Amino acid sequence: MTRKIEYFFTAISPWSYLGHDLFVETASAHGAEIVYRPVNLNAVFPETGGLPLAKRAPARQKYRLVELKRWKEKRGLPLNLQPAHFPTDPALVDRCVIAIATEGGDPADFLGRAYRSVWAFDRDIADEHVVEGLLADAGHDPHALIEKAKSDAVGAIYDANTRDAIEKSVFGAPTYMLGGEPFWGQDRIDLLADALASGRAPHTP
Repeated sequence: MTRKIEYFFTAISPWSYLGHDLFVETASAHGAEIVYRPVNLNAVFPETGGLPLAKRAPARQKYRLVELKRWKEKRGLPLNLQPAHFPTDPALVDRCVIAIATEGGDPADFLGRAYRSVWAFDRDIADEHVVEGLLADAGHDPHALIEKAKSDAVGAIYDANTRDAIEKSVFGAPTYMLGGEPFWGQDRIDLLADALASGRAPHTP
């Protein structure tokens, strides 16, 4: 039976960006299916103990920058620590991911392009024209998908993902969930790979 990994994320997260390619490769290597679950982190944080970046203590904000530099080097990815359009609203990209997935498509390439557009190329993913270009570059019909992304049906899925994340005690992005066991952060991909390789039962609190 194919194992499924729930991928809780938002397109504006630098950590989701840093882990995305390796996560997709890891899932593929172990024959696991990725279930894309974009969420509204602004709704998740108040319910699970998180804070938006601007409200975090200065010490935590400084340490975040150190960690981003480390993982930029570790992953060998371009990353602007102060992108021109951060923060910005990721909802359209998040909802496009849902639209692609509900049509049976693979959102991985589009999502990777969206991450890079923020963190490597200083583009604004809240700009519909930018998103249209990303969809086209990933081989999708931009107009049809954006129309679907704006639909009430996709909005309901986005809201349901967020509620489900809260119920499952997700408190940050990315969170990879295998059999109900959460792996929070792109620095836990190795542990996720170990769990996939061993086939062990999920760990619980």
